[in-house]
Amino acid sequence: MKSVENEYARLSDFLCFTIYSTNLAYSRVYKPVLEKLGVTYPQYVAIVSLCEDDHQTVKSLSERLFLEPSTITPMLQRLEKMDYVSRYRDDLDERSVRIAITDKGRRLQKKALQFAAVTVSATGLNERKFRHLQEEVARLRNSLMASTKT
Repeated sequence: MKSVENEYARLSDFLCFTIYSTNLAYSRVYKPVLEKLGVTYPQYVAIVSLCEDDHQTVKSLSERLFLEPSTITPMLQRLEKMDYVSRYRDDLDERSVRIAITDKGRRLQKKALQFAAVTVSATGLNERKFRHLQEEVARLRNSLMASTKT
């Protein structure tokens, strides 16, 4: 007779659960840092993305952050009220809205860099292993995204 243990997959067998629960654990590490900065994680990564590549369209930013435009628009409105970004119509295509990082937004991103060591340290990985893991997880994400395109 088969044991019940062998008849069912264990939660620890699911890579998707491991990644999901790791994301939750990472969020716990980020929470006090983001609270000090006064922003949410999606707001923070939007600011980082704009510091890296300013004047993106809402569409390009939403694709880069893996968020729907309908989700990102209210977030950008809040960031604009906080004076971290400004939004404006594209000169060449008035249907498109572009986002620009403000000086205040750049200062916030620089301030956040002070906390980077905290989040890296919490992983327990040295810098080389941290970068390698980050590259492998990105490769996994890209493969999964490619497999869903039809």
